[in-house]
Amino acid sequence: MPNKPKYKLPTEERLKRSAVHYLERYASSSANLRRVLERKVLKACQSHDRDPAEFADLIDAVVEKCVVTGLVNDQAYAETKTASLRRRGGSKRKIEAQLIAKGINRQTIEGVVQDDPEAELEAAFRFARRRRLGPYRSRIGAKRDPQLQRDKDLAAMCRAGFSFDLARQVIDAEVDQISNDYK
Repeated sequence: MPNKPKYKLPTEERLKRSAVHYLERYASSSANLRRVLERKVLKACQSHDRDPAEFADLIDAVVEKCVVTGLVNDQAYAETKTASLRRRGGSKRKIEAQLIAKGINRQTIEGVVQDDPEAELEAAFRFARRRRLGPYRSRIGAKRDPQLQRDKDLAAMCRAGFSFDLARQVIDAEVDQISNDYK
């Protein structure tokens, strides 16, 4: 293969530059940064027929330096991600799943995602508005069976991680009953 990319073997300095470059573009947790660096090392090792385990200490050192210097902060990342997903109508379950996928530990997640029924209700209304479900559905030209639409809307809300009772409350709400907070 003449067009095979030439990767340089990782050094601590190269990994630091890669980590800083990645963190300039994306917010990240320490576990996610570790995965990014591991992928980079894996590509270089495959190119040079080396074992990626040889570079595990370098990756650990770079991630630790990023944490110590404050470039990576799992608590701040979790708070920011939670606020962003809530604004978009993310359910508590969806937020927890995304934070777990990014490598945030369970204690941090529990500290960030509280059991606030009002926030969950507001997120559910925001999700319904964004997806035009229930009271936000356009009634113009609606030729479909209303019960079928209601069932589909409930299913969409439940797939998004909202409880059935909360989904039913949102879908069955009337437009004039929705407070200005949820419009």
